[in-house]
Amino acid sequence: MPNTGPSTPAIVVDNLTKRFGDFTAVDHVSFRVQQGEIFGFLGPNGSGKTTTIRMLLGLLLPTEGHARVLGHDIVKETEAIRRRVGYMSQKFSLYEDLTVRENLNFFGRAYNVPPRLLRQRRREVIEMAGLVGRERELTRNLSGGWRQRLALGAAILHDPDLLFLDEPTAGVDPISRRRFWDLLYDLVDQGKTIFVTTHYMDEAENCHRLAFIHNGRIVAMGTPQEIKRTQMKGEVMEIEVDRPEQAVRALKGRAEFDEVALYGKRVHVVADNVADLEPLIRRLLAEAGIDVHSTLIIPPSLEDVFIAKIRRQAIAIRQTTVSL
Repeated sequence: MPNTGPSTPAIVVDNLTKRFGDFTAVDHVSFRVQQGEIFGFLGPNGSGKTTTIRMLLGLLLPTEGHARVLGHDIVKETEAIRRRVGYMSQKFSLYEDLTVRENLNFFGRAYNVPPRLLRQRRREVIEMAGLVGRERELTRNLSGGWRQRLALGAAILHDPDLLFLDEPTAGVDPISRRRFWDLLYDLVDQGKTIFVTTHYMDEAENCHRLAFIHNGRIVAMGTPQEIKRTQMKGEVMEIEVDRPEQAVRALKGRAEFDEVALYGKRVHVVADNVADLEPLIRRLLAEAGIDVHSTLIIPPSLEDVFIAKIRRQAIAIRQTTVSL
């Protein structure tokens, strides 16, 4: 039996790599996921998140490297892994022409849940998802948030120790996203471990620990607070203006600023001692005919950190290419 005691990580990944021909989708990534935590895997679309999950589930063979999930080797013991994990895929995986109850029955049988236990688990899942009274409703008639919770319920019918959730809140409204994360915390309180991928930086704040992945490589890892404290170079000024997109264009490209980016309807400028640069910022915006309503020095968000980290990585790659 594999060692999966309290001190043993739920996931151990060492130099895991996946190539498709000349393209490297995942490039020598290494990390640990501790039991009982929510581990976030963050990055833009195409960064290697789903490919990593598929290797950990035994659905793709790695090109290089090793990994163990709940003590099992991802190449040699795939069946043992699948019995103990739940998986909620990036695309909605339920059958829309089946009812809530029929979908849960189908997935329960697919997981080989005994009939008596399936009845009990189905009741628990329906209650957890807030679907009491909707058991006979066709899945296609449910809102995105209800379907999302039903998909999570289907993934935990067999009471797995570890959940893999791939972009589980994509396309779901903010209120439903918040309710979904409440469910995840409930599951962690029950002793589950959760590995979740997302490109929503605000959701990353909900994770116990996380890793940033970009172009197949991990570029930062730690708790959200650790990453913001150790990976951010410079300070952030948030600027409220009447024409934010034009303001970004007016400020971008200046050597004084490490980063200029749009955050909703506000502009973030990152620089060392950014408060000293406020007169320059106001002058540049005035010359562009843009009114400044307010400025404020704020703590960096994870999105600030990620953008700054990727920018520094790109500069380092360009400098290396030029030196060669």
